[in-house]
Amino acid sequence: MSKKYTRRQFLKRALATTSTAIIASSIGYGYARYIEPKQLEITKHIVEHPTIPKKFDQIKIVQFSDTHVGHYFSLEQLSHIVDKINALKPDLLFFTGDLMDEPNKYAATNHLIPILERLEAPLGKFAIYGNHDHGGYGSEIYKEMMNQTGFTLLMNSSEEIFVEDSKITIVGLDDVMLGRPNFEQAFKHVDSSSFTILLAHEPDIAERAEEVGAHMQLSGHSHGGQIQIPFFGPLITPPLGSIYVEGDHLIGPTNMFLYVNRGLGTTRLPLRFLAKPEISIFTLAAT
Repeated sequence: MSKKYTRRQFLKRALATTSTAIIASSIGYGYARYIEPKQLEITKHIVEHPTIPKKFDQIKIVQFSDTHVGHYFSLEQLSHIVDKINALKPDLLFFTGDLMDEPNKYAATNHLIPILERLEAPLGKFAIYGNHDHGGYGSEIYKEMMNQTGFTLLMNSSEEIFVEDSKITIVGLDDVMLGRPNFEQAFKHVDSSSFTILLAHEPDIAERAEEVGAHMQLSGHSHGGQIQIPFFGPLITPPLGSIYVEGDHLIGPTNMFLYVNRGLGTTRLPLRFLAKPEISIFTLAAT
């Protein structure tokens, strides 16, 4: 026999359910807005490949990405990130794009320079364009800032890194969404026998990267989905960041190693849920 409810009991239950939903939503919003965006995760990875020279064994690479400095990511937060990175003592440092959320509207660009100058990496600091770096007429602003802060800005170009008589190669692709990416130009001077790392802001070009000979690709752009729903996954992903949203993947017949960093800042909505901000460490291992 089914249980009957009085009108008062029904209203009390409805009110309790509604109140619970409101409270849960408020708590969830507070966590996504104020807590998780500050829960920095430092992930560590070992990268093995037969073309990694013995002299590069245990070389430490640090990747950071997508700071989106602006309304929701402050100079103070960036300074804290710089301290964190320097404490990791990277040999090589890579920034994979989207420094400022709106570079042509950000009034404190001069204050960014002394912060980024503090970053240290004895084998070099390298950067590429993201879509926000090109967006809003920001291309020249970003280029000048990288040059002033000791970064080598790679745009469809490559650079060889030497340890004594051994080398690896770093390739940087211009942003695919708003730049002028050119794989042929980027890999034109690459020695195919050299261990080659591609920096490409958008991860979903990985199949093409594997085809042209990259052994490793580091990307950002997707923010790990920024907001993920349990058992469902990312709520919204950007163009060219929806196939590979976060983490490590093996691509194509050569098993190129792709890593998609979740980034540090946010864009559009100042929220992160199940997509913590990230700094990535990669230790090379000669086999």
